[in-house]
Amino acid sequence: MDTQELYNLSPALRMMGMGLVLALGPLAWVWLRNKNQPMARRLRVLTLLTLFLTFDLVLFGAFTRLTDSGLGCPDWPGCYGHASPVGASQPISAAQAAMPSGPVTHSKAWIEMIHRYLATSVGVLILTLAVATWLSRRKGRRNAGILSAWWPMATLVWVCIQGAFGALTVTMKLFPLIVTLHLLGGLILLALLQAQAVRYAQAHDAARPVLLPKGVWLLLTATFVLLWLQIALGGWVSTNYAVLACNEFPACQGSFWPAMNFREGFTFWRALGAGLDGDNISFQALTAIHYVHRLAAYVVFAALLALAWQLRRIPAMRSYGTWTGGLALWQFATGLSNVVLGWPLVAAVSHTGGAAALVVVLTGALFSSRRGPDTATAAKLRAPSL
Repeated sequence: MDTQELYNLSPALRMMGMGLVLALGPLAWVWLRNKNQPMARRLRVLTLLTLFLTFDLVLFGAFTRLTDSGLGCPDWPGCYGHASPVGASQPISAAQAAMPSGPVTHSKAWIEMIHRYLATSVGVLILTLAVATWLSRRKGRRNAGILSAWWPMATLVWVCIQGAFGALTVTMKLFPLIVTLHLLGGLILLALLQAQAVRYAQAHDAARPVLLPKGVWLLLTATFVLLWLQIALGGWVSTNYAVLACNEFPACQGSFWPAMNFREGFTFWRALGAGLDGDNISFQALTAIHYVHRLAAYVVFAALLALAWQLRRIPAMRSYGTWTGGLALWQFATGLSNVVLGWPLVAAVSHTGGAAALVVVLTGALFSSRRGPDTATAAKLRAPSL
């Protein structure tokens, strides 16, 4: 009988120390490379670097999930009460010998712990951003291009919430809803950091948001909302291992409307692999999960292409349009590869990466613009007074 404690806080200080050591490299690089620059410049560069490393963390989190390494260490925050798999070598070997293809092996333990080390280092960087911004604002540098401290403070609170979801992912044994929320939480973290990066760029360049025509701004906002809904559906597909419920395209199981059980597929509070009656989840439920994501993908794909076309017509937003269109095609290609090639690891991680990149791009587009007047109002504003 497995008596391993789910929470073992004895290695917590060593884990935080490892995260601090990993974060010191990026921090030293930013501070030394910009030592003669104002604080606003340093914070802007640190925000961009943290955004980049958070994007990498999201990709590695997908790799951890897709290699079934999420329970490589069955306790939290360490591994069998140790700060690394080296100290936990004996219990890992015992678990691997008892079940060679099970959730605990030496390779899976290392993958899981590396993910935790990276997450801790990103947390240190976000904490540094919050503290440095708050101290700079306290010194009266309100007009020196430094953002309101509320932005990094909100990001710090969110990364703590994300850490809690990471712990629950392990202790609740890959509960699908928790794993999906953990994925969404990582992408929300990306969006928060991207919003701050755009605001710093605007302050540094003294640039104002681009005024978008009403129709384009509404399309951008609607596409942004649709993207998040589609990512949630995609996370639900992945965490329920429903990708291979349909292994052909555009049909599924030889039909354009296969047998599906929506009630069971979209019952959210249930354990991994569990159905409504306590048995294993039915294949019809997995098909429903997969096919809803596929049908929604058609709508989101069309919206992304339409948005890309509209943004490319606006010179100041052309790069956002190019990235949006390119990433939409990337998502189509990697999503199709997952289906017809049997869910290869490279395609699966790339599909998550494409979704994360779209969040960054559309968040940037939203914060780089604002809704302008509609045509009638603009005409009135331009008309001379009598």
